[in-house]
Amino acid sequence: MSEKRATARALIHDARRRFEEAGLADADQDSRILVMELLGLSHTDLVLDGDRRLAEEAVARVEDAVLRRLAREPVYRILGSREFYGLDLKLSPGTLEPRPDTEVLVDALLPHLRHRIALQGTAEIVDLGTGTGAIALALLAQCPEARAVGVDISEDALATATANAAALGLVDRFSTRAGPWFAQTPESFDIIVSNPPYIRTAVMEGLEPEVANHDPVAALDGGEDGLEAYKAIAAEADAHLNSGGVIGLEIGFDQQDGVQQVFEQAGFLRLEAHRDLGGRDRVLIFGRKQD
Repeated sequence: MSEKRATARALIHDARRRFEEAGLADADQDSRILVMELLGLSHTDLVLDGDRRLAEEAVARVEDAVLRRLAREPVYRILGSREFYGLDLKLSPGTLEPRPDTEVLVDALLPHLRHRIALQGTAEIVDLGTGTGAIALALLAQCPEARAVGVDISEDALATATANAAALGLVDRFSTRAGPWFAQTPESFDIIVSNPPYIRTAVMEGLEPEVANHDPVAALDGGEDGLEAYKAIAAEADAHLNSGGVIGLEIGFDQQDGVQQVFEQAGFLRLEAHRDLGGRDRVLIFGRKQD
């Protein structure tokens, strides 16, 4: 790009053109997010100051980001963080990138969490496969009386979740445990929540490079039937769920019947089912049958 065209508006236009030529989806959105975030611009800034010539360093930063996106690195991986439920969350190689559809799980659990707090003054949450800490931290941010434990097999993920909790002022109510599911977590909880790996192994090869090359495999691969994690959680959940507590799970769009069967066989009753922003099955809430 010539020096005289090195403006924010021109950089967005150039990035969009290159993304479109490369066949990338969401070229317009990606170009705007990358350039505006890297330059620290709001939409108002772009309107009022989008034609101001930029320093060479800023142009070089944007060019590096554009090249990374053309190499199929996701936008928010390039930026290093992503917003989830109004919280800015740092990403790292060991964490799944939080998606907007997972906010449906937070929405579904909040009434149950607030009910528990109204009854007993506080509530204990465990987030299995916590990753960035997104779900647990979103719940804590909404309910200052609650406490949460984030569990993950990845030390990198746990370090990232702890850093996110600290940055959000939630670290005094958030702790972590390293290990699979309940292995290092003997306590019982009012809310058990998880967005576990649920993609069938046979489908993994067909994932887009943005997912396959940048989200950790352990956070994606749900085994041959996509239900391995649900079976593991269901097998131990009864011993870790307080009376009257609930289990909240994200599921794949075609897994409602399979996950429901797994948990019903383990003694749980489906209380609620919720769809995501695209109208697909996404969240199930379970309680004990005898509760």
